[in-house]
Amino acid sequence: MSGASILIADDEPVTRELITNYLARDGHHLHTATNGVECLRIAREILPDLILLDVMMPTMDGLETCKRLRADPLLAEVPVLIISTLDDRTSRLNGITAGADDFLTKPIDSLELRVRVQSIVRLNRYRKLHESRRELEVAYHALQRAYDTTIAGWSRALDLRDKETEGHSQRVTEMTVRMAHAVGLAEADIVHVRRGALLHDIGKLGIPDSILHKPGPLNEEEWATMRKHPEYAYEWLTPIEYLRPALDIPYCHHEKWDGTGYPRGLAGTSIPLAARIFALADVWDAMRSDRPYRRGLPVAKVKEHIAGLAGTHFDPDLAPIFLALHEDDV
Repeated sequence: MSGASILIADDEPVTRELITNYLARDGHHLHTATNGVECLRIAREILPDLILLDVMMPTMDGLETCKRLRADPLLAEVPVLIISTLDDRTSRLNGITAGADDFLTKPIDSLELRVRVQSIVRLNRYRKLHESRRELEVAYHALQRAYDTTIAGWSRALDLRDKETEGHSQRVTEMTVRMAHAVGLAEADIVHVRRGALLHDIGKLGIPDSILHKPGPLNEEEWATMRKHPEYAYEWLTPIEYLRPALDIPYCHHEKWDGTGYPRGLAGTSIPLAARIFALADVWDAMRSDRPYRRGLPVAKVKEHIAGLAGTHFDPDLAPIFLALHEDDV
């Protein structure tokens, strides 16, 4: 363990020198003060790892100094070891009441002093490490919430661009996450599945409105343009490090089990699992939703369609699981 920064406050030069010599053996960085007022000033400047505080000092005694240390937000958590010639229960209780962490009596035993100091410093470092980790966790979760809020906003903007499919992204995300739980994906993976599902159509931002909102069927050239949206998603999201694990769905959700999908013509288990799961939710919602040219199809008809495409469009092992999750839908 590397040396700690220790402030020694004692009005007696001999005691200060004695303590300094004892603790220097362990490689600590030592600072001294001759009274309580000076101790507070130096403590604010150096923010020590530990303060050794004599009780009987002029100007401001050790107990009052300890109380002021505890009242100072900057110094309140610094461990304090009180040193006194008084070795009675009342003195110890007064020290603890003032906020001291430990109590040592004079004459000072060098071994006891060094052991006490090492113990306090070690515990304080564990406490600081724990607090730092907790702060990092809080910051991490805040960052994750910010990420997810941003993604939800993007998803909402995508849905608002096409009034016919408003709410589609949220619905397919809920179905995909439910399915991911059913097949046993880890929670850490489901985080990325959720993000990918929300952003599955982000590539359509690169598709002209004349094609995206065309009321009639697309011609061959228009379909070629439309099929570029997974590639746009890959191109745009890849540079965003935290979204790379979520790319499987935006990039691969139009691949088909038999290899006839796009953009890469992947087949079977070469298609990422998240994309295979999402494809089922995407088709389900598309068929169930109203369109200008038709009403949403009945559940039975949609189930029949999905079951019939197991092994061609859909993963034959996943399709029955998906349909079982919707067994009670009417």
